[in-house]
Amino acid sequence: MRTKKSCDSCLMPFNKDLGKRESDIYCSFCFKNGEFLYKGDSLKEFKQLCYQGMKERNINKYVSKLYCFMIGFAPRWKKHNDRV
Repeated sequence: MRTKKSCDSCLMPFNKDLGKRESDIYCSFCFKNGEFLYKGDSLKEFKQLCYQGMKERNINKYVSKLYCFMIGFAPRWKKHNDRV
């Protein structure tokens, strides 16, 4: 069995997650208390929230934009219609 190395929702590498993870497949920013923190189903909105979070953590804006683009390929979002 292969160990997951990144979140199935936002693709953040688990070794960068400084919070306490409650799930084997989701990071502490996406999943807490047995549920997703983002309750909506809009990929575009989720990407905007992720971008804001990265901006608050002073992550380079170009790196943040690339990471947010990649979120559309995460298992949680793969089948959404608004993958842009």
